[in-house]
Formats: sequence, structure tokens, C-alpha cells
Amino acid sequence: MKLLVLTKCTNVTIDNIGSRTLAFRGLCDAGLQTVFHSVIVAKLLYASSAWSGFTTADDRQRVNAFLRSGKRCGFCREDLPMFEELLDNRDEQLFNKIMNNTQHVLYSLLAPPSAASPQHYQLRQRAHNRQLPQHTGRLTDCNFITRMLYRDSY
Repeated sequence: MKLLVLTKCTNVTIDNIGSRTLAFRGLCDAGLQTVFHSVIVAKLLYASSAWSGFTTADDRQRVNAFLRSGKRCGFCREDLPMFEELLDNRDEQLFNKIMNNTQHVLYSLLAPPSAASPQHYQLRQRAHNRQLPQHTGRLTDCNFITRMLYRDSY
């Protein structure tokens, strides 16, 4: 995973040099921030739902440090969330799309609905009505669907 994060950060750093060139050529701050978000942040988040479960805390800290340096240089808005929050938002959006669209290509990967009957018990509201898959190893625990089904299941 370190190789993926280093590759993404290296590619993004090359794009960051391009942003500096744009700033040098007189692009206004708002335009520079738009370019940063639409090119650099988009590259960092591309297919993030598939690979973010395999990142380590060190990987996420590196990306956060990169985003902080972008804020410090004025390349991105100060209100840009931390990398973990960006990943969580992206994952939540995709999971909601999958849950609400039976025609979604990933819908068939969801676990079947739970047989637990909520009307007989006074249980807290669950995030979804699906059965939780068994933990079979770290690899499957890092899978997007498994991560999302176990999210908030304390």
C-alpha cells in the first residue's frame, strides 16, 4: 500500500508543480484552488473505496501532510477536510447508492437482508438491514462492502 500512496503523492506532486506554475503565471487564488481540487484531490480520491481499506495510518498521515502543505501554500481552501473524512464521505456516498439501487452493479455483492425482526424488540436504529458477514481474515475485512456493513456496528 505504501507504493500506491507514494505513487499517488508523486504524481500529485508533479501536478502540484504545475499549480505553482499557474500561480506564477498569475492565476487568481480561487482559480488555483479550483484546479487543485479538481485535479489533485480528484487523483487522490480516484477509486478510493476500493483501496482505502488497505491503507495504514502512516499512509493517511502522509496524504494529510501533503494536503496541509497545499493549504499552507494557498493552493487549496482552508475548509478542505482531512483525508480520512474525504474517504469516509466518498465511501458513504457509494454505499448509499448501492443500497438504494437494486440495479447497481455492486448490489449483488451485498449480504442478504437480516432475518431479525425489529418489531419484536426495542433495538436502536441500524445503519442497514443486512446480515453481517463472518470475519475470515484481514483481507476480507479491508474489502469495501465488509467495511461498510460493519461500520457503526458497535
